[in-house]
Amino acid sequence: MRTDLQARRISAVIKSEGEPWDHRKDFATAHFHHGDPVATYKSRNRNAMVCQITDGRLDVNVESVSATGKWGLQMNTRRRLVLGLMAGALTVPHASFAQQPAKSARIGFLAPASPQVLYARLQAFRDGLRELGYVEGKNLQLEVRWGEGKLERLPTLAAELVQANVDVIVAATSPAVVAAHEATRTVPIVMPVSSDPVGDGLVASLARPGGNITGLSLMAPELGQKRLQLLQEIFPKLSHAVAVLWNPTYVGMRARFEQAQVAAPAVGLTVRSVEVRDTRELEAAFEAIIREHPDGLLLLVDPFTLSQRARIVEFAVEQRLPAIYESSDFVDVGGLISYGPNINDMYRRSATYVDKILRGAKPADLPIEQPTKFELVISMRAAKALGTKFPDSILLSADKVIE
Repeated sequence: MRTDLQARRISAVIKSEGEPWDHRKDFATAHFHHGDPVATYKSRNRNAMVCQITDGRLDVNVESVSATGKWGLQMNTRRRLVLGLMAGALTVPHASFAQQPAKSARIGFLAPASPQVLYARLQAFRDGLRELGYVEGKNLQLEVRWGEGKLERLPTLAAELVQANVDVIVAATSPAVVAAHEATRTVPIVMPVSSDPVGDGLVASLARPGGNITGLSLMAPELGQKRLQLLQEIFPKLSHAVAVLWNPTYVGMRARFEQAQVAAPAVGLTVRSVEVRDTRELEAAFEAIIREHPDGLLLLVDPFTLSQRARIVEFAVEQRLPAIYESSDFVDVGGLISYGPNINDMYRRSATYVDKILRGAKPADLPIEQPTKFELVISMRAAKALGTKFPDSILLSADKVIE
């Protein structure tokens, strides 16, 4: 049953960012109750459409409005809109919207890397829990275990979490999921990100995982081809081989490499596998790329390549090599372009799986979520260093532009 606040009808007015409020203009309005699955979106010219509301996000036309805190909204750079809410919603603290947790929880967080590499992911997960009403020291105890880049440590760390009687294990990346699954078949396991859980034998299917594992997957059918197409759009002369730098040590990475390998011929390209497992192999990988002289580079992210992102980006810049990355972390340190789901957001969303399990849901019955929204992040500085300009089609579709 909804609280009075949740049942409140909320009126929304949408306008272009930077414009003054003007009732004479044809701003769109939306009316909905907090928690409703849909809203009616209606402009003053009486054109109306039903919009989807997903986890507090109001999807208006092709744009996506994310409501947070005081219901301020963020839009992508294609068209920035602002949503103003009536009925006093602006004065209500964000925590008031969250349902109270089912009970006090002890949650394990298992990561193969060091805190320096994945700390932002852990913080995103914490934010997701906080939005759902879980506060450390009050009704939440978080048991965190770091593998420090040594995968062989994960089985012992996973066993520690089981012995600590955690309610749920959140396993960051596929190797952590494997270790947790080997340690227990009864404690629920949530994957904030995974590559190919079905192919890796971790779950029966995405729709009905079975067993004690559920969560989110990074894989989407169109991703491999789309990344290669984006490189070609920026660099029309790119017509031969693209090097794919990836780490085969991590479970699930092969599926992502094969996805790019299969997609390449459709856009007239071939891919060359360049494997890297540790820092000793990184320089050898760079030498192989220089020797083979590919037209471009595709970087598949895992905790190791993430930890080496500054060096990898530096190498691509030095070699004037057009490069696209799976994650915007690489663009933040000087990379050219990234395309993929927002990984921090996936960690935040994984908290909803934890909450459902704590409220009695079974992991076996919770479908594994695949990404449907992808972020295109570009760096104008990196493009200038390569002596190129982004075409208008890229600029208009970019979700974030780093000047």
